[in-house]
Amino acid sequence: MHRTTRSTRAATAVAAVASLALVAPAAVAAPERPDGPAVPDQQARSLEVSRAAEQATAEQAKIKVKGTPPGRSTPATDALDAGMEKVVTDGAVGVTVRVESPGLDWRGSAGLRDVDGKPPAGWQDRFRVASNTKTMIATLVLQEVERGTWTLDTPVEDVIPGLFPDHPDVTIRQLLSHTSGAPNGTAELLMTRIEDPSSLEQMLAALGQDYADQEHVDAINAGQWGEPGQFFYSNAGYVALGMLLEEVNGQDVGALLQQRVFGPAGMRHSSYPDEPGLKGPALREDAWVGEGWEDGWLELDGFDPDVFSHAGAAVSTTADLAAFNEALLTGELVDPGLLAEMMTPAAEGPMLYGLGLYAVPDPCSSDPASPGLLWGHDGASYGTFSVSLGSADGQRQVTLGVTGRDLASELVGEQPRWNIGDVLVPALQASCS
Repeated sequence: MHRTTRSTRAATAVAAVASLALVAPAAVAAPERPDGPAVPDQQARSLEVSRAAEQATAEQAKIKVKGTPPGRSTPATDALDAGMEKVVTDGAVGVTVRVESPGLDWRGSAGLRDVDGKPPAGWQDRFRVASNTKTMIATLVLQEVERGTWTLDTPVEDVIPGLFPDHPDVTIRQLLSHTSGAPNGTAELLMTRIEDPSSLEQMLAALGQDYADQEHVDAINAGQWGEPGQFFYSNAGYVALGMLLEEVNGQDVGALLQQRVFGPAGMRHSSYPDEPGLKGPALREDAWVGEGWEDGWLELDGFDPDVFSHAGAAVSTTADLAAFNEALLTGELVDPGLLAEMMTPAAEGPMLYGLGLYAVPDPCSSDPASPGLLWGHDGASYGTFSVSLGSADGQRQVTLGVTGRDLASELVGEQPRWNIGDVLVPALQASCS
């Protein structure tokens, strides 16, 4: 399907599109919105866009939800089924969800694998997990601390001299906790390949190109840094951590993840690709861009994971993400003492972000005045949102992936057509079973 008919509106904010991917969670204190940029209340939408949205989702709404088997429903599982159906009806392409708790082992899906009408989404489907990759990278880094390779307060300069020539005091802890002052880096990187910021074609071409890790670092070295100690979400900082891991191990990050994370955690369907495309049953990358393309949808099959590298290149499933989070939180992958470091917030502010992990209030807490916490991460690629959260004892896990990101609304500061909270909230509540 060709998408070459543009409108003026869609071609005027390419730089803004670049800044949308892999952003820090905007409201970790509010489970109903754990991912993506903060947005104001719903604004009036044009009739033209509304009609296009309705047409684009008409076929999706016909897809039967693959959720609770007949005769086994409860109020909690009914809410899960309804939540999946709602996000698809509202405009998502496909959704896959998994809830694990002592009283419930549930999985479901709804919508399509691809906006072009391929097979229905499945609960076992793979998807890009984006910034959930950061927790995996942080796990490798903490394993090196356990081995004595470095400490959390080792300067990056001691591992790769000159990596940050104007910031030689940056430490491994600061990169893990996003407190080094480093810029985000993703938009800065893409802009090195784009001559005309108003050209959507150039943007798409940039998303499909190869990038060396050093290019990520060069992009932020050329930019303005913030004050060390303050939280500022940096994708390039995690790219640098991957470079440190490769420097001391003599192996690429993909091999290290397979040996020391995927294998030990039982993640049999996870991978760390460095080329475009998703193999096997998968939720494809599709983004809603409004009337800027002939049918409103932007397919991202040519997206190259080098754009994110160690900050977000991993592909996984809900089952594998749950297995990883459980293995991490129960001390199977990282020494319990170092795990405590990972779970200690590193900076003041609304985000309870530690070292590659953050926390949200646990809706199952018996004392609402002093709620417990769920730990994990989220991810936002250009087409897919993902969330993985679990209780500190590992007994409860909530994981999900949703494709069909609404870039058109986010670019202009409007509420996206579908709300990930419509499926995340019932999933969190169902984990109380």
